[in-house]
Amino acid sequence: MMTSIALLLLMAVSGRAVTREIDVFQVMEMRSVIAFFMLLPLVHREGGIKAMRTGILPSHIGRNVAHYVGQFAWLMGLTLIPLAQVIAIEFTAPIWAALMAAAFLGERLTWRKSVAILFGLVGVALIVRPGAAALNPGHLIVLGAAFVFAISFITTKALTRSDSATKIIFWMLVIQSVIGIVPALRVWVWPSAATWPWIFLIAFTGTFAHYCMAKALFHADATVVMPMDYLRVPLSALLGYLLYAEAIDSFTAIGAGLILAGNLFNLRRPNANRIQATPS
Repeated sequence: MMTSIALLLLMAVSGRAVTREIDVFQVMEMRSVIAFFMLLPLVHREGGIKAMRTGILPSHIGRNVAHYVGQFAWLMGLTLIPLAQVIAIEFTAPIWAALMAAAFLGERLTWRKSVAILFGLVGVALIVRPGAAALNPGHLIVLGAAFVFAISFITTKALTRSDSATKIIFWMLVIQSVIGIVPALRVWVWPSAATWPWIFLIAFTGTFAHYCMAKALFHADATVVMPMDYLRVPLSALLGYLLYAEAIDSFTAIGAGLILAGNLFNLRRPNANRIQATPS
């Protein structure tokens, strides 16, 4: 999950760079097509294309329709509001995901997990500070992305019960390539030479961040894995400061501290030394 977080941060940086030149629909299509070829070594390792057959294709389709909508809104949000705010608002998604996991997947929402979720929610609220300033469309767009991302997260957890992480990502790339081909062709422009490295970076990071997340969800409950993702909020604030001169104020610092504290509290297990490691 920590690798997934690092890759998602790199994806945010590359996404902001790419969307300065080409449309979001085209970015998403190029990412899916290029990433498909990047994934082929893992597909080959698991037996090739034939081994990617699945008996739950409708679930894959539903998951990827939700993810496609969320990804479009997230990339659009990157062009409208500061990076830290995009990530902070997005982090209502783990809250919805944890609650959905308890409601629909039968996972226990323990007091420790509830405290982590509460700390994360308060931390995000301090960073965004709703009501302190007028909301622009970017805030609402990213809020919508967060909700459909939660649906995607929970569907991914359900998919890990029968399909491997490689198979989940394989179908993600195939389905989203099909969904996005027509919208992308309507706005297509040929990228400049300087933009191509960013396109390859967003393809790699976007794909293997989800691969790592799927592997994490295979090994642990969604109510454990998803609150860890809160770490992206303070890290994105730091990136925004270093790369884009987006100021980090005291509210952001306090909110980041609460998010970190909640994650450390959730990950601490009093009986951890008695739990056997999950085999790879």
